[in-house]
Amino acid sequence: MNFTDRYRRTLWQPTALALALSMGLSGVAMAQSNASGVIFGNAGDAAGATIHVENVNTGQSRDITVDNAGRYRATSLPVGTYTVTLKREGQVIGSRDNVQVRVGSGTDVSFDSSASEAGAKTLGGVTVVGSALPAIDVSSVDSRTTLTAEQLQKLPLARDVTAAALLAPGTVAGDARYGNVASFGGASASENQYYINGYAVTNALTGIGFTSLPYDAIDQQQIYTGGYGAEYGRSTGGVINVVTKRGDNNWKGGVGLHVIPSSLRATPKNIRRTDGQLFQDRSENTSSATQYTGYLSGPVIKDKLFVYAAGDFTRTTGNNISSILAPQFTTEVSKAKKWLAKVDWNITDNHIVEFTGLSDQTRTDRTVYEYSYANEARGNLIGGDKLENAASLAGSAPGGDVYIGKYTGYITDNLTVNALYGTSNSDHKRTLAYAGSPNCPWITDSRTKITSPIIGCGLVNGTVLGPGAKDKTHGWRFDVEYQLGSHDLRAGLDNQTLESSAGNQYEGGYRWRYQNVRNVSGRPDIFPDVPPGTPYFVEQRIFITGASVKVEQEAQFIEDHWQINDRWMGYLGLRNEQFKNINGAGDVYVKQRHQLAPRLGATWDVFGDSSFKVYANAGRYHLAIPSNVAIRGASASLYSSQYFTYNGVGPNGEPLNLVPAGSKIYLNGEDGTDLNPKTVAAQGIKAYYQDEYILGFDKALNSDWSFGAKATMRKLKSSIDDFCDSRPFEKYAARNNIDITNASIPGCYLFNPGVPNTFMVDVDGQGTLVPFKLTMEDFTTPAGVKFPPLKRKYYSMELYLEHHFDERWFARLDYTFSRSYGNSEGQLKSDIGQLDPSVTQDWDAPEIMQYANGPLPNDRTHQLKAYGFFQVNKEWLVGANVAIASGRPKNCIGFDPVDAIQYGASYFECNNQPAPRGSRGRLPWTLKLDLNAQYRPLWAGPGQNLAFSATVFNLFNSQKTTSQVDGGEDPANDYQRPLSFQTPRYLQLGVSYDFSM
Repeated sequence: MNFTDRYRRTLWQPTALALALSMGLSGVAMAQSNASGVIFGNAGDAAGATIHVENVNTGQSRDITVDNAGRYRATSLPVGTYTVTLKREGQVIGSRDNVQVRVGSGTDVSFDSSASEAGAKTLGGVTVVGSALPAIDVSSVDSRTTLTAEQLQKLPLARDVTAAALLAPGTVAGDARYGNVASFGGASASENQYYINGYAVTNALTGIGFTSLPYDAIDQQQIYTGGYGAEYGRSTGGVINVVTKRGDNNWKGGVGLHVIPSSLRATPKNIRRTDGQLFQDRSENTSSATQYTGYLSGPVIKDKLFVYAAGDFTRTTGNNISSILAPQFTTEVSKAKKWLAKVDWNITDNHIVEFTGLSDQTRTDRTVYEYSYANEARGNLIGGDKLENAASLAGSAPGGDVYIGKYTGYITDNLTVNALYGTSNSDHKRTLAYAGSPNCPWITDSRTKITSPIIGCGLVNGTVLGPGAKDKTHGWRFDVEYQLGSHDLRAGLDNQTLESSAGNQYEGGYRWRYQNVRNVSGRPDIFPDVPPGTPYFVEQRIFITGASVKVEQEAQFIEDHWQINDRWMGYLGLRNEQFKNINGAGDVYVKQRHQLAPRLGATWDVFGDSSFKVYANAGRYHLAIPSNVAIRGASASLYSSQYFTYNGVGPNGEPLNLVPAGSKIYLNGEDGTDLNPKTVAAQGIKAYYQDEYILGFDKALNSDWSFGAKATMRKLKSSIDDFCDSRPFEKYAARNNIDITNASIPGCYLFNPGVPNTFMVDVDGQGTLVPFKLTMEDFTTPAGVKFPPLKRKYYSMELYLEHHFDERWFARLDYTFSRSYGNSEGQLKSDIGQLDPSVTQDWDAPEIMQYANGPLPNDRTHQLKAYGFFQVNKEWLVGANVAIASGRPKNCIGFDPVDAIQYGASYFECNNQPAPRGSRGRLPWTLKLDLNAQYRPLWAGPGQNLAFSATVFNLFNSQKTTSQVDGGEDPANDYQRPLSFQTPRYLQLGVSYDFSM
């Protein structure tokens, strides 16, 4: 059969199926776990008949009895292709071929009510091609985008999980300073959960990022953007759920090569200050990458035991010229090794065991040289280092080894059991390879209008990873599903423990920052001890943190998918979360129990044929305090500052002839001593949680087209951050006649912002704890500045139009109008790129929160996404991916005229005037067009196993600013300096060969 004939045949097949389904009734379905799917349907008056479900690739099969209402369902099916057969007394009276099961989804395979009669033989002959079953999943109340391996290979996407996630409506790229991560529905980038084959692989320390896997090993990737059921928790952003490929009854393999040459990369824009002064020369900041891939899969025992193994090995080389503040020329060679192995054992058709092992390891070798901006030339060698699983020297990164075991038991037609256990381990290392002086301090020259900045001798001039950094997790899940009449009941346990040993310190032990002596209008000189006429001063900061900490997370959930009648399904779920945070001394400093999260939803199959669905849901979602909080906020740490005048600069950039210009200050009270765990956080602190409401519809126009709309409202109801202000305690003590002369008050407390909090205070420094029940009036400053109520709201309207793949072409168009606004981004503060989830600068004192209400950093009011591919002929395929978005809000963050808390340029104020959040307009709109082409030559053989591909990213080489310096007065000439641009145009070339044995 030629390509055209096959294409024409598909046009009538889905139509025939749709006609058949319109005579049937929809049934209830539910994804039994986050790594499997469901086949469900109605067999008309064939009560007592048998539904035979068989995986065409592995031979696994199940027999389900049709109930008295004519319904059936087969749960916890591994994703893949199935044949569904209706039998009565051994006789086949109807069948469906090529039924696609998708992760977390229900696939409706219903039979005509006359299927029990001999006349149904014609219907039984209908063949479903690909996934042409009903486009509308009437069994789900959530919001998700599911991408198959076929789509991932045919769309022009970077070969990583985040690139695919950004196709989903309501997702935006997180701040570039957080790496390659996404923000979902206005939430900060640390509020997501990532799963591989049912096990959470989210960064154990900060929640930013995840352990990855070989790209070609992805079978399906599911992106939940809201409305997910009670089985999911620990997320107020989104969920990315990856199911890997597995072996089947055919031995096959493949190899591939993907190259990104630096010669075909566009030159990145230089960074300039608004006055035109060059800040960073990026003309040589380019890289090249070569990736080798391979896989092998097949049966060890046919129909019983299967293996699948895949690997990615990527070598990336690049250069980087740093800014004029610390000019250095760095060369990097990075080697990333990812592998995955999966074993599936069908002990019997009713008992299945799976084992997955995967590894994600990256090693980077760096060499650092001096660089002269005046001569535009590289200078002498400074040194070098080696990084392992460390994305930057600012802290640890995801990666490591993960092992997962899972059991699925189909005990009876109505009872299914799932059990899962997993572990992960990741070491993060930095080793000095060679250096002239390994103890060089971090030098920053922030003086304005200077032509020769002071340059240090450090390798990176920054905060470096402390020794012994590592993360490890272990967790287990157990759930049971039972169908009782029209109720599909499910209950389960979900526990995970996260452990991290982490810490940071300044390279060389301390940091020098050279600054201008200046007066700020409306207040005295900020450094009154500096002699008159002194133009500059220097600040010394010492910063050392490090501890081994733990977070224990437990949850129980129960849910019911209730088929109320033939067209209405109700969903009721309840999740109960418990969180326990443990500091470096092994003490519990926060314990939260009975965090109840109800989930409610309903779907209406309007016409009863799965062609038009109206759905609604409401739910509450909790998030634990991340591990990193205990590193600094609940364990011993040292953070000090002292100012000096100086006369001369040494060869390593250090100041000479120092004269103190003030005493040493311990910032936030971090003086290196252990903290009393009972005084770290507010008593009875509420968990971080969010409420969400969704109303939407999906409508099939015909067998090829569908469209829909969805309205979403999210409201952050409770947050956890730290505040670092002693004045409320002083006010409370004065009002209640409590002597706190010798009190031991931590520099910062964890609390629930915007509401009254109770703290335990060591009033005599000897461990005598007294509760301080601080009201909102206590939090009010002497000048009358109050803490505002917590606010983070997100609302959106999403519209989509989709053409389903018909073996010729696939396309989807999404438009999202959204607003994300309030006075808190959440766990992060993208305004300044702060990397301390839940202990940001926000809420440190009431003054910081003045004028903080407005559009938040992840707000993109308008987004248009379009993507798809077209099979031109047997040999050629082309694809496109377009993303258009309005810009990020701009701020002006500067000095407060009083600066009672001495935070410097940290307020939403500029030039002694209020500068409310987002009041400085928007960054420019961004446009990104990616195109790809694939060529599978016929001369390579009947299977067309040889493929050549080319993908161009950012075809028009648009390099709009995506983030900027919001600090408007420190120093003033840095205000609105770009921090990041769109990635310049680059080309990826690939070749792959698949073979069967």
